[in-house]
Amino acid sequence: MDVLFEFIDVSLPVPVDRPFTYRLPETLRHRVRAGCRVIVPFGPRKLTGVVLRTHNELPDVAVKEALRLLDAEPVLDSGLLALGRWVADYYCSPLGEVLRTMTPLAGEVRRSRVWGLTGKGRDVARQLLIGEAGGDPAVDLLRALEQRALAEATLEHKFPGAKKLIRSLERKGLLELEQSLAERDPLRAPAARLRVEFRGRPAGVKLTKGERELFSYLELHPGSHNLEDLGVAVKNASQSARALARRKLLELMPEALAQDTAWARPRHELNEAQRAAFNEIRLALEARRYQTFLLHGVTGSGKTEVYLSAIEAVLEMGRGALLLVPEIALTPAMAGQFHARFGDRVAILHSAFNDSERAGQWRRLQCGQAMVGVGTRSAVFAPVRDLGLIIVDEEHDGSYKQEETPRYNGRDVAIVRARGAGAVVVLGSATPSLESRYNVERGKSRLLELPARIAERPMPAVEIIDMREEFLETRRNALFSRKLVEAVSGKVAGGEQTILLMNRRGFSSSVACRGCGERVQCVNCAVSLTFHRRDNRLLCHYCNYAARVPETCPQCGSDHIYFLGSGSEKVEEELHRGFAKARVARLDRDTVSGKNRYAEILGGFREGNYDILVGTQMIAKGHDIPNVTLVGVVSADIGLGLPDFRAAERTFQLLTQVAGRAGRHHLPGTVLIQTINPDHYAVRCASEQDYAKFYEKELQFRRLMRYPPFCAMANVLVRAEKQEEALRMSGEIAHLLADPGEGMKVMGPAEAPVPRMKNEFRYQTLLKAISRSKLNATLKRLRQHALDSKWPATSLVIDVDPLSLL
Repeated sequence: MDVLFEFIDVSLPVPVDRPFTYRLPETLRHRVRAGCRVIVPFGPRKLTGVVLRTHNELPDVAVKEALRLLDAEPVLDSGLLALGRWVADYYCSPLGEVLRTMTPLAGEVRRSRVWGLTGKGRDVARQLLIGEAGGDPAVDLLRALEQRALAEATLEHKFPGAKKLIRSLERKGLLELEQSLAERDPLRAPAARLRVEFRGRPAGVKLTKGERELFSYLELHPGSHNLEDLGVAVKNASQSARALARRKLLELMPEALAQDTAWARPRHELNEAQRAAFNEIRLALEARRYQTFLLHGVTGSGKTEVYLSAIEAVLEMGRGALLLVPEIALTPAMAGQFHARFGDRVAILHSAFNDSERAGQWRRLQCGQAMVGVGTRSAVFAPVRDLGLIIVDEEHDGSYKQEETPRYNGRDVAIVRARGAGAVVVLGSATPSLESRYNVERGKSRLLELPARIAERPMPAVEIIDMREEFLETRRNALFSRKLVEAVSGKVAGGEQTILLMNRRGFSSSVACRGCGERVQCVNCAVSLTFHRRDNRLLCHYCNYAARVPETCPQCGSDHIYFLGSGSEKVEEELHRGFAKARVARLDRDTVSGKNRYAEILGGFREGNYDILVGTQMIAKGHDIPNVTLVGVVSADIGLGLPDFRAAERTFQLLTQVAGRAGRHHLPGTVLIQTINPDHYAVRCASEQDYAKFYEKELQFRRLMRYPPFCAMANVLVRAEKQEEALRMSGEIAHLLADPGEGMKVMGPAEAPVPRMKNEFRYQTLLKAISRSKLNATLKRLRQHALDSKWPATSLVIDVDPLSLL
């Protein structure tokens, strides 16, 4: 006989990092298991949490009762729960926040706000139930709420004029606003997202006229139909189909997401280098043992074909696979290729989908309907059955690091998950991160190399243009050099395509006054506002504060306002002015407004609808467009001078990646890099396509300065709306770290590079340690101090292995 457990420990998505104990109703005691989600009361709110443990240990304090079980089967198995605990411990994050990130199932829960009775109101309602009905609206309303909490709209419908009555009863302490959580009815989804599956007309069942008409149509047109399309042929089809589905007389299924296979490339035979890399991966897969590979292949060397072959191999073994891509922008291209190769066995996971779509794709993996998951960093937690392979494409990319709690790195979590699952992990890149490449030297991973492009295609010819000399010769501070103008003109005339990189959004980077020199600042952040010409406004890229362009200086009243710097929008305008016949498109965060807009712009460029594509780093990686033969970097210096030890590495990676977009097919490519730092080793090595030379140079700098990979690092940030509060808490951090001990170095506290952001003052302390365990223990001590001192939940930010110090 199964043991029935009375209590559960639940992890909730709140800043308090401990489990909460609840009593189970008798009806749930035989059904709840670790890894299931439950809805529980938490103060005035109702929250969704994950069950960590079931037990019969009587708590020391009175406990509340769990309200509802959401899952018949655990959504997180023991392996994923263990991974969640590791992420919480390593990145110093509350476990509840981690588990919420791991389960993107918010679309299955309907949230609403309802009016319910307070304790005092419940007592009054019970007294009223004893008395006689008097027709008093207040009495009737209290009696209705004694049964269950109701939404304000429902009360308005039942009791005309209820809004005023509710406010009166709330002031008297009889009512309170509650949060209600309930399972979302899948049959209430929009008609466009539902598909009718017709299995035949049921016999001996009473049907309405509309239901009979629907069945008659389906008998004449058997098969599967989109419910929205069905509504064109049959009157009230949506209403009839939903009613029949609730009576189990018709099946309504979620509509599969449409997939664009236009991005798919034809299959080709692996060349010698690809075959050697694939054979190494296959041997590890056959051994069913954990192994990390670093697949270092130059741009255009065919890494994707190796990925596809490895996934085919793991599927033949009956195991699942995960492919991580760094940005939403890369997902359509990858998804198209994978759908062309693997069909419906692929599930797509990324944040551009709405909650219901994400939940649907997640469930397909959980039930085994799909065996291959493709997505951005959060897809590393996808419930792929019998996981055998994880591929991290462009493993160096900073997008794998989450910039909010939990601040995990998807690449590193992938390695830990593969180790726990006995799976193989492949890290692919043309410009591997220093940490990943150094792990090869330490024996933690195995290096696989693709040293040349497929089909013996040559690497592009790269030339550096010194913009200082350009200015001396022309006496013009032009955005484009003469050589770049000439090259673009030639490509447009010849019917070939060009990509221009300008890694800064907007038209002008700032607006200033010639009279006093003051720049127009964001009211919430200590940064200059960026001018966006299309919207004719100034915008903060940190908090999205927007303002009109001032006619006079806010400081001195001068009307001598001028614009400084350039962005991708200005490059687009200059191209329209200089190349009137050229068709120009821009791809950056300002133009990509919806989940399909990115694919529309890039698809149009791929089909030859545009001659020139200008954009930010979104255009620099992962794209294979046959007719692109020229890549121009408008300014290679953006980001090079930032106060961040990774600035040179990021610049080298970006320049190398964007250069790799040129000449990927039968036409040779050319790359022109404009810079005022032509002798910087990051620019020079990128122009030579020499990763090994850059790696040695940068590794020497990191070793000398004791930066990763030669130490463990964490950035501790304190923030508060009042500067004196931020300074006080920073002082407490400094006091706690006054004697860090041997093997640890403390730098700070000091003002953050952006000292004020989103109306909060910011001070940071950088910790470097030889021992990671010692660093982790120190960070936990800081967290405990913040909890003991009752600091606001968001005041302390701990970023382990930071990729940016800004």
